[in-house]
Parts: sequence; structure tokens; C-alpha cells
Amino acid sequence: MNYDKFINKTVRDVKPSGIRKFFDIVAEMPDAISLGVGEPDFVTPWEIRDAAIKSIQKGYTAYTSNWGLLPLREEISEYLKTLFSLKYDPKNEILVTIGASEAIDLSLRTVVEAGDEVLVPEPSYVSYMPNIALVGGVAVGVETDMAHGFKLTREALEKKITPKTKAIIVPYPNNPTGAVMTKQELEEIIPVIKKHDLVVISDEIYAELTYGGRHVSIASLGGMRERTLVISGFSKAFAMTGWRVGYLAAPKEFMTAAVKIHQYTIMCASTMSQHAALAAMSTGRKNGYAAVKEMCEKYDMRRRFLVSAFNEMGLECFEPRGAFYVFPYVGSTGMSGDEFAEKLLRAQKVAVVPGSSFGDNTKDFVRCSYATSMNNLVVAAGRIKEFIGGAGTHI
Repeated sequence: MNYDKFINKTVRDVKPSGIRKFFDIVAEMPDAISLGVGEPDFVTPWEIRDAAIKSIQKGYTAYTSNWGLLPLREEISEYLKTLFSLKYDPKNEILVTIGASEAIDLSLRTVVEAGDEVLVPEPSYVSYMPNIALVGGVAVGVETDMAHGFKLTREALEKKITPKTKAIIVPYPNNPTGAVMTKQELEEIIPVIKKHDLVVISDEIYAELTYGGRHVSIASLGGMRERTLVISGFSKAFAMTGWRVGYLAAPKEFMTAAVKIHQYTIMCASTMSQHAALAAMSTGRKNGYAAVKEMCEKYDMRRRFLVSAFNEMGLECFEPRGAFYVFPYVGSTGMSGDEFAEKLLRAQKVAVVPGSSFGDNTKDFVRCSYATSMNNLVVAAGRIKEFIGGAGTHI
């Protein structure tokens, strides 16, 4: 049977994630240390888990509103207002989603039509370009580089904009680089966005994991709220990856369309997970988000260690200001990121992700997650140093 004849061509042509390949190998390799996982190594705080258990015990097992639990949306509204100066009506401007991943998909399907071009900073999260393709859009990479802190610039944007450009993804703090854009840097690209009347899809899933200053949302800046869809969730900052709870916040005109897609494809996010997320928000508000701050402090300590370790061993490493990744340049070893990652894994049982997974312009980099224990980071750094020292025996 010729299955190619029946498979959607766009789906067939989408490349598998370059990250999963290494996860699969590590799963079968004893004593391997993975610096590839973009997932907190912390267990979800007990009060959050307990809230989910109690919701089941109380029989809260039915569907919620398509929009999600109203008390949860109210807490999210207050949270966005308090921490990021964003104001959204919980009744019709906030939608609870299946993780931030669904919010990305909803945003694109709400805005993008066949042939529309969407600007995507490179490097950035692996799912943006495939998702744009799946909705019929055309992803246009906007290269960023280490010399400019992997940040978007007015000049880089202007070069890529055409009459078909409809939207831009602004993914800061950034995965894989850890780059952050300041208020001033965001304000510098806003005139370009307004000049060309673009919609902004702002992925802020790592907003709480910002070091040395508070995250600034582009939607909070002058005249940008009306043209911005804000994506976030509970996976990273609250250590709730498996709960799959995220949210989309935007003007009601966008949200009226987004909820139509959501109700026909998803219905609603898991009821038990929503109760857990509600506890994360309400408990956090009462104690000043102590658990989030504690995790962030530990990430910061690991961040500083790993950046220093890479620079000391001769691998130039840009200092990340957000998320939980470092992005060292490995081209100085004479190997591409793909070659470095594969040989490192075989020789020293340390898994990193090649930079090519995130964009063609960073093929000589690798992404390393510090969402693992300090002990693992110390051992992994030692193994990488040994690998570099004896690289000639592995080439």
C-alpha cells in the first residue's frame, strides 16, 4: 500500500525534532548525563499536587468551560497585572490551554492564513517553524548572533519583511540561547512592527526565569497590547511540565476566534490540572511565589557555574539572562554542533543538543540545559573538558 498517497504532504515534509534523537539514545545508555532536557528537575510543589488530589476526591471530574475555570483565569489576570503590568479581562481575554504548546498553535491558527509569512528569530524553539508550516504559513528566519546577544534588531527585521509578512514571533527569554530583550531593546523594534502593521506572538513561557532584572513583556509597551498575543504557562516556572497547563492572553477580538478553534479541537484543559494550576497561583500569591523564587535562585547558581566552566575550558559561551540553557560555541574544536554532540555522547556519555536543531545559523553551537542537579553539572563539565582535551582521539 502506498501510504505516501494518503499522508498530508505538509506533515510528511516536516522534519522530526532534532532533540528527540538524543533523548532516545540517552534512555538506553546507563550512566549518561543529559543536559538536553528542557524540563525542570524539581518535583511539582506538594501544595499543588495536593490540590489536584483533593479535586479528584471532591469529584471535580467533569468538563470545565471552554475558557477554563474562571477562578484560575482570575488568578492569571491578577498575576499578569502584578508581575508584568499586563491587564486582561479574565472572562474573555484569557484562555486556559493544554500547555503553552497549544497556545502557540492556537495563536498561529487564529492569525495565519495560507501564504502568510511569519518572522521567526533564529535560533529559537524547534516547534515554531513546523507549526507555521502546518497552518499553511511560510516561516521566515531572522538571524540573530552572539555578537548582538542573540537579540532582534530593527535592521535584521527590515531585511526580512515583505508585503506577505503578517506576524512575528518574539520568544524571550529565549530557548535555546537564554537571551533576554530589555525594555529599551524591545522599544527599538516596535516602530518596525507598527510600520508594517504586524501581529506579535509573544512566547513568554520563561518569563519568571529571568536573572538580574524583571521580565518585560512587549505587550506592556506603548500601543502593543492591541496587536499582541501573549503565551505562557506553568511548565517551567512552577515545575509542572506533565500537568500540561498553559494560557493565551490577548484582546477579545483575537480570543473570540481562538476559543472557536479550542472548543472544536480540545474542549478544555484537564480539570484536575486546572485545579493544580489554581493552587499554584493562589498559594504563590499568598507567599510571594516563594517556590518559584527558590527554584530561580538555584537555576541562577547553576547558570553561573556552567557559563564559567565552558569559558574556562575554551568554549566561548554567551551569558544567558533567562530560561535554563547555555549555548556555547564549539566550532573552535573543529567540529560542528552535530558532530560534537554525537561524539561527546559516545565518548563521555554526556548528552547535549546540536545548535542546528534551532536554526541553520547556529550549527556550530550546542544547547546545554542546567535544569539538572549541580552534581550532574559538575560531573558533566568534567567529562566535556576531558573530551575536548582528548578530542583528537575521537575525531
